[in-house]
Amino acid sequence: MASGWTMGGCTVIRFKPYPAYKDSGVEWLGKIPAHWEVKRLWHLTPPYRRIMYGIVLPGPDVEDGVPIVKGGDVSPERLRLDQLSRTTREIESGYVRSRLRGGDLVYAIRGSIGEVAIVPDELAGANLTQDAARVAYTCTVHGPWLLHALRSLAVFAQLEAGALGATIRGINIRDLKRAPIPVPPQAEQRSISSFLDRETARIDALVAKKKRLCELLQEKRTALITRAVTKGLDPNARLATSGAAIFREIPERWKLRKLRRLIRQVKRPVAVEPETEYREIGIRSWGRGIFHKDPVRGALLGDKSVFHIEPGDLVLNIVFAWEGAVAVVSDCETGMIASHRFPTFRHSAEVDLDYLLTVLQSEQGRAVMGINSPGAAGRNRTIRLEQFLEEELPLPPLAEQREIVGAFRTEENRLEALLAKVRDAIALLKELRTALISAVVTGRIDVREETA
Repeated sequence: MASGWTMGGCTVIRFKPYPAYKDSGVEWLGKIPAHWEVKRLWHLTPPYRRIMYGIVLPGPDVEDGVPIVKGGDVSPERLRLDQLSRTTREIESGYVRSRLRGGDLVYAIRGSIGEVAIVPDELAGANLTQDAARVAYTCTVHGPWLLHALRSLAVFAQLEAGALGATIRGINIRDLKRAPIPVPPQAEQRSISSFLDRETARIDALVAKKKRLCELLQEKRTALITRAVTKGLDPNARLATSGAAIFREIPERWKLRKLRRLIRQVKRPVAVEPETEYREIGIRSWGRGIFHKDPVRGALLGDKSVFHIEPGDLVLNIVFAWEGAVAVVSDCETGMIASHRFPTFRHSAEVDLDYLLTVLQSEQGRAVMGINSPGAAGRNRTIRLEQFLEEELPLPPLAEQREIVGAFRTEENRLEALLAKVRDAIALLKELRTALISAVVTGRIDVREETA
């Protein structure tokens, strides 16, 4: 008789349970199908190729060396092969015990713990860093089934409970070796992996479609903000050549104004007291606003220069301004501080603060900040404030600025509501995927007779 399999209190799929169950002898696992066994992961590996953590990355990356797999190279779908580090063969030759073969599993034991992937044949001979472990398996084990078993929330939750470390957490390799795994007969392992491969592929396809919808909604928002700050609300407005490098055309009735006429920097130095607790802010890139850091005593701020911020301040991150890391301080940040990396400004009566923020968060506004943020050291590109303040921005009359912001925010809120629904759907699909894998590999449901 089919039983309802539930997620979040709702029956989502109906599957049969197994005909008979027995006690697994493992508290968190409970009962398993009567013909299954429970084995430690160690006992599923061949004696000559046990579970083995990797080596420390021994030296500088070399172009034609041996590939090295890091924990961060393990994704939920597969190993990321495009940016693998490489080391010299001479150094690597001393670490044959942790060398990989095609079909082995790689398990991330530090950082993004719990991610696991199968080693493709073309990566045979590669090695590992210490934040990843190789899991080989015997000929009685079907590798894709073991992959799903190790991915299951039921197994992972027990390993995560023993994870060590405050900032970068890690799974003890001994806990991984001793992890109890519910093991069906090999033929059933193949049925389970085939079923899960098929069903997770379907879920992943739905997730991909919804992620694409998110991208389209984000592109729609970008188009809206671009139109708002370059053409305003009148689709028939006559445009004039501005002479500016970024905002080349603007409506005839608009003006270009240098930023230094619209904003002025303000500094409110804090006399730090060692025993006083302070709350710092940070700013996320891509217009995602301000976030609050954990409280910290003044003694731990060291020699850092910090400043009071006030509601209505325009504040930017001087290192990531080119990524749109600019925001307006709200009442929620009252009493907080910012370091010298977050200069604050007050706006003039000529410009609406929300309009100015909208311009700076637009694609063109980020370009203005980008050309004034030299540097090629990754994402760290410090803006030259004096040079930035010489830039010109389009400025409609004040009343029109407010109309533009009002219309844009209304449409933006509508798009954000749609995005929230799509993101919720993605989260539910991922939850379904995780729950389905766990239910199948722990024997809660019987999929032996399921067909494509």
